[in-house]
Amino acid sequence: MSRLRLVAAFALVAGLVACGDTAGEQPGGPVLTTSSPSPTTTTTATPERLKRMFEPPYTFGKVQAHAPATVDGMVPVVTHIATDKPYVFITIDDGAVQHPKARELMINAGVWPSVFLNTKYAEGHKDYFKELPVTVQSHTTDHPNLQGKPYEFQRKEICDNAGFLAGDYGKRPTLFRPPFGNYDTNTRKAAASCGFKALVNWTAAVNDGHVQFQMGDKLKPGDIVLMHFRTTFVEDFTAFLNRAKQDGLTPVPLEDFLG
Repeated sequence: MSRLRLVAAFALVAGLVACGDTAGEQPGGPVLTTSSPSPTTTTTATPERLKRMFEPPYTFGKVQAHAPATVDGMVPVVTHIATDKPYVFITIDDGAVQHPKARELMINAGVWPSVFLNTKYAEGHKDYFKELPVTVQSHTTDHPNLQGKPYEFQRKEICDNAGFLAGDYGKRPTLFRPPFGNYDTNTRKAAASCGFKALVNWTAAVNDGHVQFQMGDKLKPGDIVLMHFRTTFVEDFTAFLNRAKQDGLTPVPLEDFLG
């Protein structure tokens, strides 16, 4: 997916807001039908620009830092980004629920998440995920617990998912997240052999509208936050946005710091 899609998508905010407040809708309700311009489309500024919750502190898509090196044939494990900037990273897993409000929430907030998709959940929903201002990353084919599994089993789960996502979204993912955050040496070796730059876990998670911390009681610069595509998407995403704002942090794309 081209990172220029986010820029084009932001130009649609005014039209999306005109759709009204439907935050209480659940999956299966009306899906947003406004189409995003193609990456090469030139957009015209609207007369009155809506202020987003977060303004990009730099041009999204511009690499700010690189992933640690692969050593001894194993991808690095990243749970936190070393940065002296007030940045935080939101990641969304699985793709099981295609909530109709996700796109509008992301665009209105000015936030570009990384989504780690399973084949079994994302298959057949390419149009939905292509409309989101996100970068698509990898999360295995069938969502098994990889820890302790044979190398070839893990490699097939990881590589097949990467191939599926490359076919549906036109770009092979570069970041991998193991289901449940569980991994072993075989996982890291298999991910490296499938072409990934890093295995990404998290330092905080959002569940049922509440941000949960592994340490402390607030988000810190460089934290990677986990949430999921669930029926509680609105509550969870809103909880993350409010927590980031309260803690003085701006969400930015994870890929820009693991380039």
